[in-house]
Amino acid sequence: MAYFQADDCQLYYNVQGQGIPILFVHPPLLTHFNFLNQMKALSKDYQIITFDIRGHGRSSATDEVLTYPLIADDMLHLLDHLNIRKAYICGYSTGGSIALEFFLKYQNRALGGILVSGLSEVSNWSLKSKLILAAMLARLKALSLLGFYIAGTNMNTLSSFWKMLREERQGSGKNVAEYYRYSLSYTCTRQLDQIQLPILLVFGLKDRGFYRYAKVLHEHLPNNELKWIQNVKHQIPTKAASELNGYIKQFVK
Repeated sequence: MAYFQADDCQLYYNVQGQGIPILFVHPPLLTHFNFLNQMKALSKDYQIITFDIRGHGRSSATDEVLTYPLIADDMLHLLDHLNIRKAYICGYSTGGSIALEFFLKYQNRALGGILVSGLSEVSNWSLKSKLILAAMLARLKALSLLGFYIAGTNMNTLSSFWKMLREERQGSGKNVAEYYRYSLSYTCTRQLDQIQLPILLVFGLKDRGFYRYAKVLHEHLPNNELKWIQNVKHQIPTKAASELNGYIKQFVK
């Protein structure tokens, strides 16, 4: 297992393959394990990098309040640690918001972006209520209960469910709750026109609650292409891995 030092934390990361680097960013409670299908398939052609955000999975907890700018700084330190000048950044769900924050802070260190079920702000009550409940459960150290739901909705098989649940249970309730809470207040919608990088947007046609977020990103990012995947909701990296991997290959080429 590989780790790098970021301030007071030991952060876990995994690298497989060679070629153009792609760094993946996970949502709250989930870990690097959520991108296992991308790691297996895409590492044949690219350098695939996954990591656990502070207080998640195998990474140590932090006393600092977990924020998107802090996570973006950790991503920069990871690229420096690996001697990578520029990489594609792929963020899933709220990990897509972190990718946007990285572009706004360190646009010169990115080749482009892939936002999977991504968003630039939380603007509907349905999603807000889910994040509030998740933050409360994490703060109450109910990671096992929350993890059952998150792993159950993202994993395809019983074995992958239990593996994901084991990874989730290692996290810090404090840091997971902070990640959820920061997602509630974060917005960069008015700054999207500053991101000149090529961006691939991938959404599920059954993820109707995220239509509004796809529309905002597609209208405000200057250089983007929008792809829809049929018969899938939000959990594209695991539920529609082959389609997503195909779109990523076309985009990076």
